[in-house]
Amino acid sequence: MNEKEKIKIFIADNSDETTSQIIEHFENSDKYQIVDSSKDGKEALEKLEATPVDVLIMDIVLARTDGFVLMENIKEKFGSKAPKIIVTSSLSHEGFINKALSLGASYFMIKPYEMDNLESRIEDVLGLKAPSAQEKVLQKDYKTMRTKIVEEKISNVFITVGIPAHIKGYQFLREAIKMAIDTPDIINSITKRLYPSIAEKFETSASKVERAIRHAIEVAWNRGKIENINSLFGLKVYNQNEKPTNGEFIALVADKMLMEGLGS
Repeated sequence: MNEKEKIKIFIADNSDETTSQIIEHFENSDKYQIVDSSKDGKEALEKLEATPVDVLIMDIVLARTDGFVLMENIKEKFGSKAPKIIVTSSLSHEGFINKALSLGASYFMIKPYEMDNLESRIEDVLGLKAPSAQEKVLQKDYKTMRTKIVEEKISNVFITVGIPAHIKGYQFLREAIKMAIDTPDIINSITKRLYPSIAEKFETSASKVERAIRHAIEVAWNRGKIENINSLFGLKVYNQNEKPTNGEFIALVADKMLMEGLGS
């Protein structure tokens, strides 16, 4: 395999020892190429802009710009063309892991780790091999964690805009947003696909799902938290006299989640 065909890797890590270990592991590989490295989050972004790579191996602790800010900047500048990100860190608190995953990391590895395991994770994120039974468990755990993060963020949105948890439309609306995140084009078939799918899951009718979601949105608007809604989405979307349709509201929240890296 020539240099152009090799999988290009960039390392953003504050530890010289870790960086050296990764470089040493891959330096004679006929499949991988370490393109560059940096201890500095801001410099790392500049180098990634100059030389796009396939995989970014990074720590959260970096000079000038930390790893979380680096991931936010990568998402903003690269969008769908962003490299696959593997976060490796000794900061193993659940909050750090959740935040890294929500910002687009494909894996979070706790330091110290074996280099062979790192290489295996790279193969996983690039889809280069079929997952083993153990890796399927890891993927399942990741999906469970991702679902939890998505549900927590949707709940926070509902609290902010004033949708109470006790009304039927709360559960239906949350399910609709989750479906729109996983399958964005379903928003174009809201009557034929989205409502019936939710109705089937909750053993009710599509018309009742539609009415309950509409009621939930009306409750939020009647509570007068329009400024909260506009603040949440970062722009003046609506005023008191113009409520969004069910589809508009579902799409608005789903798009916000997708922009935050919570797509499947």
